[in-house]
Amino acid sequence: MNLVPSKTPLVVKKMFPNYVWDIETTDKVIYLTFDDGPTPEITSWTLHQLKKHNAKATFFCIGNNIKKYPEIFQSIIEEGHAIGNHTHNHVKGWTTKTKDYIENVLEAQNIIEAKTKTNLFRPPYGQISPKQGKKLIALDYKIIMWDVLSFDWDNTISNDECYTNVISKAKNGSIIVFHDSVKASERMQHTLPKILEYFSARGYSFQSL
Repeated sequence: MNLVPSKTPLVVKKMFPNYVWDIETTDKVIYLTFDDGPTPEITSWTLHQLKKHNAKATFFCIGNNIKKYPEIFQSIIEEGHAIGNHTHNHVKGWTTKTKDYIENVLEAQNIIEAKTKTNLFRPPYGQISPKQGKKLIALDYKIIMWDVLSFDWDNTISNDECYTNVISKAKNGSIIVFHDSVKASERMQHTLPKILEYFSARGYSFQSL
């Protein structure tokens, strides 16, 4: 069983107030985010599902994946979604020297900025040291965390559990994490259409950050 909660506890949000965990609003808005792409077929499938519901999302992309699949990356931009930096090689902040970590982020940023501008950043695995976070904020990055984890990457949970993780925890202004990756694809592809239908039927819109 995964010990990380699907809903980020309030105490954690208060411990790291300089990071964005959700968007405070009374409007019926959900912020879908997708990590680890672009990925052949899976990202394109995701874009198609979002388009069917007129939904916008934010894609936190790995620099090396953008380099390998520039056409898919371009399609995310052309569909009107927001882009975020997810490092160049999906590095773990807690086991990476700060200097090396920042350099890895900037390597990805150079690739991203050949196509579009962004100051959004999400640390892989949610791992980032206080020093790394402080340096990135000083470089004008907004560090985007999450309010709700779908656990789509976790092969110990079922498709239905992935779906329940989201609908039972999301609220107005929630930032929800999915992954457009091979590892997460089965659970994500089961859950995303149902999430889009569920919240759309209840009058929610889906916006990018």
